[in-house]
Amino acid sequence: MIDTHTDHQRKGKEAHPVPPFNMMFLVGLSGGIASGKSTVVAVFRELGCAVIDADVIARQVVQPRFLAYQQIVHYFGNEILLESGEINREALGNIIFSHPEKRQLLNSITHPKIQKEMLKQIFKYFVLGYRYVILDIPLLFETNTVTKFMKHTVLVYRCFSEAVSHSHPGSDPQTQLLRLMKRNGLAQTEAEARIASQLPLDEKCKLADHVIDNSGDWESTRRQVLRLHSQLEDSLDFLLVRLVAVTAVAGVGGLVCFLLRHFLP
Repeated sequence: MIDTHTDHQRKGKEAHPVPPFNMMFLVGLSGGIASGKSTVVAVFRELGCAVIDADVIARQVVQPRFLAYQQIVHYFGNEILLESGEINREALGNIIFSHPEKRQLLNSITHPKIQKEMLKQIFKYFVLGYRYVILDIPLLFETNTVTKFMKHTVLVYRCFSEAVSHSHPGSDPQTQLLRLMKRNGLAQTEAEARIASQLPLDEKCKLADHVIDNSGDWESTRRQVLRLHSQLEDSLDFLLVRLVAVTAVAGVGGLVCFLLRHFLP
């Protein structure tokens, strides 16, 4: 079941005005822990959609040849390094999910680099003429710096308990905890700390424009993604954007100015 949340007043948000001309727009995608978000992303990619994966970029910007790597090692010490010299993400994760102040420090180092690279990729897809770009951001609703630039936000969730009503999405906490421990090889306390770092799923559902229920089989999830893709494709007349480039540039200008002002050296 896909909930498009058309009644924005029900969520305490005003509906966004429809611009007079079409422009490439941004779609923020996130999911609860062990929600199967990768399944949804795979379907979008199958449809030929442009997807920017913030987690992939986060891995790239902390490679040894980059400045962020040097800063992280300086503040967190050599204990977080593998024998190869690369950052041990598991060891670093155990630190930051147990100490919020250190998580904030890490974010202050990596987020500017991540967002700078995302901006580059957004421009690339704009030049290539894509209708919309999906930004796959695990903590989209927790770190809402860029949500204001998203025309649509999408949340993927999975109910692990049949007793949970679709009208009140959620998941069995114990099952979610066990899945996370198994998937990431975490101890219980480590997994609990990572779950605690995220907003409750109910709250995320209220913030999202579209909710995809990944509790069923793959075909059910695929049908929901197809419907959402169709809505996004048909939301405005795409051809106009190529005819009025100035309008399109104005549409992403706010995001460009924000990122240039805050994150470029």
